[in-house]
Amino acid sequence: MQIVISLLGGLGLFLYGMNLMGSSLEKVAGSKMKKIIELLTKNVFMGVFLGAIVTAVIQSSSATTVMVVGFVNAGLMNLTQAVGIIMGANIGTTVTAQLVSLDLTGLAPLALGIGILLYLFAKNEKYKQVGEVFIGFGLLFTGMESMKGAVSPLAEYQGFTDLLATFGKYPLLGLLLGFGITAIIQSSAAAMGMLVVLAAQGLVPLEAALPILYGQNIGTCVTSLISSIGANKNAKRAATVHLIFNILGTIIFLIFLNGIVVKMVVAMNPNNIARQIANVHTIFNIVSTFLLLPCNKLIVKLAMKIVPDGKDGVEEDETRVIKYIDDRMIQTPPIALASIIKEVSRMGEKARDSVDSAMEGILEVSTEGIENTLKLEQVINQLQKMILNYLLKLSKASLSDEDRETVDDLFNTVNDIERIGDHAENLAEIAQSAIDSQVVFSEQGQSEISDMYNKVISAYTYALEAMATSDVNLACKVIKIEEQVDIMEESCRVNHMRRLNNNLCSIDNGVIYLEILTNLERISDHAANIAEKVIQQKIGDK
Repeated sequence: MQIVISLLGGLGLFLYGMNLMGSSLEKVAGSKMKKIIELLTKNVFMGVFLGAIVTAVIQSSSATTVMVVGFVNAGLMNLTQAVGIIMGANIGTTVTAQLVSLDLTGLAPLALGIGILLYLFAKNEKYKQVGEVFIGFGLLFTGMESMKGAVSPLAEYQGFTDLLATFGKYPLLGLLLGFGITAIIQSSAAAMGMLVVLAAQGLVPLEAALPILYGQNIGTCVTSLISSIGANKNAKRAATVHLIFNILGTIIFLIFLNGIVVKMVVAMNPNNIARQIANVHTIFNIVSTFLLLPCNKLIVKLAMKIVPDGKDGVEEDETRVIKYIDDRMIQTPPIALASIIKEVSRMGEKARDSVDSAMEGILEVSTEGIENTLKLEQVINQLQKMILNYLLKLSKASLSDEDRETVDDLFNTVNDIERIGDHAENLAEIAQSAIDSQVVFSEQGQSEISDMYNKVISAYTYALEAMATSDVNLACKVIKIEEQVDIMEESCRVNHMRRLNNNLCSIDNGVIYLEILTNLERISDHAANIAEKVIQQKIGDK
């Protein structure tokens, strides 16, 4: 029992240290993580590179593949890109394996000391984050040392050592053990650490360790498979690609390359089994990637066979309310922020479509336009609730001051867009009322409404673009147009009173005409609110 308690304590320290080091490295990387989305192309080789870099930073291939599932689910990445990132993630995770195989226990107290001093006394937030990296590093190796001490008495139990040795004779059992442990603790790095500890104490010979290692590579797929539950078909296919890749790599190595690899790593480090295991892990992932990368399209086709389209062959992405955001991405806040901006822009475009349809109902006496506006209003309200809920979750994540200000501004922007949707609904109801009352505007009145509508929709379009790109020049252009809209509204009202006095239009027509002007002018006001947030943020940055 004492062995189990000590082992669990050491494993806990190891896991906490690894997670702390990974999350702190991610914070230090900061806004540079945003560029990941921009770098994503259909070039699968770039995907491999990015997957390796990201995983090396966050210290978890499982976390990277979960993010990939989120990206695919949100439509930010296609399956071809996902293959590259997933393969790269397997290479990136070898950094952790190499770290734990090194005897760096002596550096742990020094790393803890430096880290704690930086965290407690540094005033700059970046230095505190660097301090957390050192603390994580120190805890990781303290945990490793604790696990070594816990398992060392097991060397005296002949039955235990004989049991582990049998995995060399029966590789399938080793595969199942490695798979099971990794699936349970949800961390291939932690499972790898335990294997290195057992091997370093002379409890696991290399021949028995390798099937367990290969099983761990398959077991790490469980996290992404669980993550894909409830996601769309492409996201499930991304998780399936991860599983296919690791199974194929395991088959290739276990059947064809195992003997060659064993001779190679033993020659490199004859008396250090921990280094031998880490080197096999690295060789396995790099060689598997190079062998299977040319087959990436076949792997995608196989994943699509395993997770086929629905009976009608139509993918469900277009019918979903939310397109770009996914809770899986919140663990990487800069990327989640870039995604939520896309989603807010999409909501803004739906509100613009709603205004266009309502004005079609007014200017072209179209009941179809009115019905479309009422349908879009329901979607806009759903988007508002979902986006605000996501922003609330994101606001609790670790964000830079600049990103936190952006999140705060987005709360207001989403509400402005929702209000524009409400005004579109008002215009649709006005259009229906005009049709029911058989209202006909004078030629001049219709021309004024059309001109003001074009000016307002222009301001709103610029505001959405300014929000998406943080373009101050466009934002300033919106403010100028809004001033012109105010002048135009006043002019239209004066012209309307003149027509009323000359009996060129009825009072009923006039009431509807003025309601249209009021709603258009308020849409322009909300567009100006969106633009002002862009300007204020840029002024604040300076």
